[in-house]
Amino acid sequence: MFDIEPYLVRKSALINRELEKHLPAANARPAILHRAIRYSVLAGGKRLRPILCLAAAEAAGGAEKNARMPALAIEILHTYTLIHDDLPCMDNDELRRGKPTSHVVFGEANAVLAGDALLTLAFEWLAAAAPLPPYKTGDLIRELAHAAGSRGVIGGQVEDLASEGKKPNAAAVKFIHLHKTAALIRAAVRIGAICGGAGKSELSALGSYGEKAGLAFQIADDILNETSSPASMGKAAGSDRARGKMTYVAVLGLKGAKQAAGRLAREAVRSLAPLKGNIGPLKAIVEYIVAREK
Repeated sequence: MFDIEPYLVRKSALINRELEKHLPAANARPAILHRAIRYSVLAGGKRLRPILCLAAAEAAGGAEKNARMPALAIEILHTYTLIHDDLPCMDNDELRRGKPTSHVVFGEANAVLAGDALLTLAFEWLAAAAPLPPYKTGDLIRELAHAAGSRGVIGGQVEDLASEGKKPNAAAVKFIHLHKTAALIRAAVRIGAICGGAGKSELSALGSYGEKAGLAFQIADDILNETSSPASMGKAAGSDRARGKMTYVAVLGLKGAKQAAGRLAREAVRSLAPLKGNIGPLKAIVEYIVAREK
């Protein structure tokens, strides 16, 4: 049986070291911007998306090292989405990863600009990657751009904000979760697969895994927001219900949401059947996602 905990610790430490090395120095001008960038990126977190990217490269039969810079690019793009999500004009959260949010520490304008800079830097890093033939760098850029734009994370965020206070609706919550969360997780897995030289059927299988794992992750997050505490989550708890957010818990209740997350995790694992590489980490990660307590 694959032991997921030490694997996640090792991979997270690797990602943290690489981020520390590649991010602009805190004293590089404009220093306040670079301090804000490093504050949010290096604040911790599960590093789930870059770890999935690395694991997918190996599952496709490739080398993890080929996916490292793309994995870092995905993580800093994810951090940009968190900074903007926390802004007063969005969710107005004051706690993220157990620390005051960026706009609380550096001011709203600098938080917006830090997020903008991270989004831009993500594509700079991705543009320097060289995937294995027949893939090209443009394939990686296209995957991330599609997942991050109006048909991905940003589109999901717009629908999330627009749905606050409305009657819970299964179709609406699925759209929001598919776009706001699952799209980037799916892209992380597909980018890793491309870096690993995946064939067409393998890329499709890993994309299916990523989407189902992404949905399972967000449902688990909905459940934790309802049942956990700020101390254990490192961010606000109970806020979804207070704001009238469209969540799987609101639609299905706690029991139904847990069942849905478990079903998606099983479907994600079944999606890995065509893979010939090491699928142990991917299987264990999605099982960890639905069982996590923070």
